[in-house]
Amino acid sequence: MKPINILLVEDNEGDIVLTLEAFEESKLINKITVLRDGKEAITFFDNLKDGGEKPDMVLLDVNLPKVSGHDVLKHIKNHEKHCGTPVIMLTTSSAEKDILQSYKNHVNCYVTKPIDIGDFVKAMAKIEDFWINIVSIPSK
Repeated sequence: MKPINILLVEDNEGDIVLTLEAFEESKLINKITVLRDGKEAITFFDNLKDGGEKPDMVLLDVNLPKVSGHDVLKHIKNHEKHCGTPVIMLTTSSAEKDILQSYKNHVNCYVTKPIDIGDFVKAMAKIEDFWINIVSIPSK
């Protein structure tokens, strides 16, 4: 199995550490790039050149500084070069309006972060198993 390139867009330092640790526990080798606000994420995608390190998957928080996760999602999905990139909303928000807006903007799935650390690690393992071992991700 080839390693995949994951883009994590998250502003909460604790959630960043937990996510990185959860992926590390899985023993799979993945490259994870962390961006801490929505503006950084949009700039990242705007600056991708042909043949550049396009992420295979994006883990995106809804509530981000500068530009919301919803706007980042729209930016990714409305761009011909990036629209096939799987985007997973990984957020503390369980608000129905956030879930509906995410799916309206073509999110691939919406996951509410468990509060319990053990449950969070298990959820990340399931996300990784599904999106890395089961799903076929578009080639770059």
